Amino acid sequence: MSTLPIGTYTCELPGDAGGAPGKLVPEYEFRIVNSSSYKAGGIRGSYLFVGDRVTMTGGKHKGLKLHRISSNFLRQVKDDGRDGEMRCVLSAHN
Repeated sequence: MSTLPIGTYTCELPGDAGGAPGKLVPEYEFRIVNSSSYKAGGIRGSYLFVGDRVTMTGGKHKGLKLHRISSNFLRQVKDDGRDGEMRCVLSAHN
């Protein structure tokens, strides 16, 4: 088991081919507050990080699954286990 770096993760959907930037998804933003806890929308929750998969096990995002692509980059995992479009990036270290 591992932990994510402490800080705020900003989530977005990709932009379009016309050059539009990514579309922020503020309702998915979260902040890692210690080794296995996060805060989102003022609610504290917990997460489990095993291998390259992060699963929110409590709190506002309970059930959300993420694939760690790199140390500061996560991608939402769809119900079928494949990577989805939403990405979450460590945007601020606390």
